[in-house]
Amino acid sequence: MKIVVIGSGFGGLAAANRLQAQGHQVVMLDKRDKPGGRAYVYEQDGFQFDAGPTIITAPYIIDGIFEAAGKRRQDYVELVKLDPFYNIRFEDGSVFRYVDREEELIAQIREFNPQDVEGYYKLKNKAQATYEKAMPLIDKSFHKLGDMLKAAPDMLKVEAYRSVAGVVNDYIQDYRLRQVFSFHPLFLGGHPFKSSAMYTMIHRLEQEMGVWFVMGGTGALVRAFVKLFQEQGGELRQNETVEQILIDDKTRKARGVRLVSGEEILADAVVCNGDVGNLYLKMVPKQYRRWNSDFRIKTLKFSMSAFVLYLGTNRRYDNLAHHEILMGPRYKPLLDDIFRRKLLADDFSLYVHRPTATDPSLAPPGGDAFYILSPVPNLQKGDIDWSVKAPEYRNVIVKYLEDRGYMPDLSKHIVSEHHIDPDHFSGELNSFRGSAFGVEPTLTQSAWFRPHNQSEDISNLYLVGAGTHPGAGVPGVLSSGKIVADMIGTAAQTARVAHQQPSLAGAQG
Repeated sequence: MKIVVIGSGFGGLAAANRLQAQGHQVVMLDKRDKPGGRAYVYEQDGFQFDAGPTIITAPYIIDGIFEAAGKRRQDYVELVKLDPFYNIRFEDGSVFRYVDREEELIAQIREFNPQDVEGYYKLKNKAQATYEKAMPLIDKSFHKLGDMLKAAPDMLKVEAYRSVAGVVNDYIQDYRLRQVFSFHPLFLGGHPFKSSAMYTMIHRLEQEMGVWFVMGGTGALVRAFVKLFQEQGGELRQNETVEQILIDDKTRKARGVRLVSGEEILADAVVCNGDVGNLYLKMVPKQYRRWNSDFRIKTLKFSMSAFVLYLGTNRRYDNLAHHEILMGPRYKPLLDDIFRRKLLADDFSLYVHRPTATDPSLAPPGGDAFYILSPVPNLQKGDIDWSVKAPEYRNVIVKYLEDRGYMPDLSKHIVSEHHIDPDHFSGELNSFRGSAFGVEPTLTQSAWFRPHNQSEDISNLYLVGAGTHPGAGVPGVLSSGKIVADMIGTAAQTARVAHQQPSLAGAQG
């Protein structure tokens, strides 16, 4: 089969590599000048800044993509395990070192609140049960309602209908520890008080498999996937924007894509690694969308957006670990401002990524590279002018980092910088409402309820990436590529059998 993959983010790269390994002819198209999608890399002034995902878990999923092509991931890219996984810092000056050594976790819990030690053990058992039920489903299709019904009893047993924070708060009393064990949905674009309790499994996933970093930055993993794809004979075309999915009126199947240049590329199947909202609202004409109507897409809840500040400094800040979570003075009220009220509050919590703590080569000698993310509302209300607000917000963040003592004299040591905001996600990444993570991972937008990996309207149009099942985060996005490759592989095999049957019948006659 000839297959077009739209977008070279992790979902597109995973699908393209697996499809090429199956023997299909794959051409991958991307509108930007470099591959990676949200995992783009900014290179300036001797610094390398990973634009998007920075946290690697479940490395076996990465390994599986190389293994499908008969290769070893170790021959392409190096992963190193981090220690600590994160430092989580609070306004009162306390710090929780998030590691996978249970005795060290327990000692810290006891220091924060001795009464929470017993509660943690109960939470751990709860998370373990969820992990055992949910993790095997990460690369399974939920295209059919029956898939959901099969999984429903197990999901009920682990109370997937509850929220992550709701479950954590049953077992943990200290307000800081409640944040330590419930913040993970934010990495997937979810509100911890709204995201399904299935995501409590992330704690066990990290404890079982670790948190990893790709030497050379996440962009090195993108380059490794591209190299693997091209070695297998795949074709990658950059600076190519897809304008429309071409649909055959009679069969109502995709027959390829049309680029903004007017060129048409014909294909037997199309895989879209672009934003779900943009795909259906702009690339598939209305008359072909009975299920994915404008109304249905616009009534989905889309995740928060992000303001990300990339800073290069001419000094090192060795007081900071590779990953730092800086919790602000409010937790749930701030999250409600971002997700519900769509309000840009005066306070914030920050995720600080310092890759040079592990790989100094990403900055000039003696320097540091930083990625500083503040969750912000998406563009649904549209009342924030980011062309005006971005410089102000940047200054507030820098001042906060200086005043809190996290990065002393930061403003004096910045020698390179860049930022992205909701307008970037909306414009450059074609993300509906400027969402940074696609469809929000609530219970009613998970599994079968999430936009499906195979379009209900166009049977040979497939979806990968954060907006479809199983969701955002590197493991989920890469798994969506496997799901789609498996679906296409099955469809191709069925078509081959159907094509062969008449000739077999004739031979038997």
